[in-house]
Amino acid sequence: MTTRIKIGIVGSRSYTDKKKIKELVFEIKEKYGDGVEIVSGGQRDGADGLAKKFALEFDMKYVEFPPSHYSHNMHCKLPASKYSKPYYISNYYKRNKQIAEYSNIIVAFIPDGVESRGTMDTVGHAEKLKKMIKIIN
Repeated sequence: MTTRIKIGIVGSRSYTDKKKIKELVFEIKEKYGDGVEIVSGGQRDGADGLAKKFALEFDMKYVEFPPSHYSHNMHCKLPASKYSKPYYISNYYKRNKQIAEYSNIIVAFIPDGVESRGTMDTVGHAEKLKKMIKIIN
C-alpha cells in the first residue's frame, strides 16, 4: 500500500481568490499525482469550499473534517456517528485539531487584514505537531 501525502487546505471563509487556490491544487496534483489527498474543514465558503471544488474537479482524493454539529457526508473522514451533534463553538476548534493531526502539511489561506482565528487555531496545532505550514495571503 502506498502512503499518501495529506495536504490540509484551510483558510478564512472570506477568502475569495479562486485562481490562487485553483493553481495551488493543480500544482499539488502535478507534483504528487495519485499520491496525495486534499484535506479540508468542510466549510462551504472561502478557502475550504474552493479547495474541495478544485480537488474534486481535478479528480483528486479528498476528505474533510466538518465540525461535529454538521451532517455527515460522503467526504467525511470520521464515521457518521461523529456528526449531527449539538452545536458548540468548541466543535470548530476540535475540528481544527483533527485537520492538523491528520495532515502532513497545512496550507492556510488568509487575506491581508483578516483576523482568521479558526485558521490560526489550525496553524497553532500544526506548529505544536511540528508539521510543515505554508501561509498564503
